Amino acid sequence: MRRLERTRRWRVEHGSTDTTLPSCRPPARLLQQQMCNDPGVDARGARLTGTTVRPMLPADVAAAADAVRRGDWGDREAFFRFATGHPNCHPILAERDGEIVGTGVATVSGRVGWVGTIWVAPALRSRGLGRALTEAVIGELEGSGCRTLLLVATEAGRPVYERLGFEILTHDHALVASGRGTGRTLSAVDRSVRRFAIAEDLDAAAALDRWATGEDRRHILATCDGWVVDGAPGEVTAFTLRSPFGGVATVARDAPDALRLLDLRRCEAGPEGRVRAGVLDGNAGGLERLVAEGWVEVWSGPRMIRGEPLAWTPTGIWSQFNHALG
Repeated sequence: MRRLERTRRWRVEHGSTDTTLPSCRPPARLLQQQMCNDPGVDARGARLTGTTVRPMLPADVAAAADAVRRGDWGDREAFFRFATGHPNCHPILAERDGEIVGTGVATVSGRVGWVGTIWVAPALRSRGLGRALTEAVIGELEGSGCRTLLLVATEAGRPVYERLGFEILTHDHALVASGRGTGRTLSAVDRSVRRFAIAEDLDAAAALDRWATGEDRRHILATCDGWVVDGAPGEVTAFTLRSPFGGVATVARDAPDALRLLDLRRCEAGPEGRVRAGVLDGNAGGLERLVAEGWVEVWSGPRMIRGEPLAWTPTGIWSQFNHALG
């Protein structure tokens, strides 16, 4: 019910927005104000006539994922399915002539919010739709109390985000490694490494995650399974946790713990599998160690920030759930 109360629908026509469902939140108003302050709004509005932006519903997931796949942007179906059912995620889509032509996802993690999966169909790029979707997501996040906004930018999206006040915070480095071992679920040889138990470990894992990321991602961690490294009683010093949509976050206070958890994931993947890791500029030593152990860097892109500074420890981050919510 709470999500339905927040449901908004607006149509971008001739450089303005028309709210067609009531809302107690400011995104549509902010979108209109920001567009009206843009000298290119008239031309952009004309190009977007007939395009509707609205919340993405569970019934939209298959069509939205298919549109993104056809737009050569990968498989987002599992993530969209997660986002449409998760209370801290607010996915939206853009429609034109009955077709889905854009997506975006707002994820609220305490006072930090993520702008994610801003995708526009190739035929409508460079017409302002990416900006309109981004503004809508920003409005949702700020209306939910977020004071720090984060995103990982593509080369095409970076100029749009810079015009909206985002600055480069650091760079994400994605790496892959081949699996090894049997591919079976393993029992860790080291007794300090054990399966994640939500009832016992969630508080400690959330505290560790907040130290590393500066975010309150308890709402995501509570949906995961994986491995943890025990410290003192009641303390978790490292974890590698898989989300329902497949992304895996690895956080560790010390590099040796991170490396053995990543090695454990490689063993679980088996010789035919592949495992992903992800570190930031601030963890240059970690990047060097991963490369030395056979990991290959396959992508790097800017992580951008808008709003209040982020209190975090990037050396503690060794892989992310995805680039839409960190």
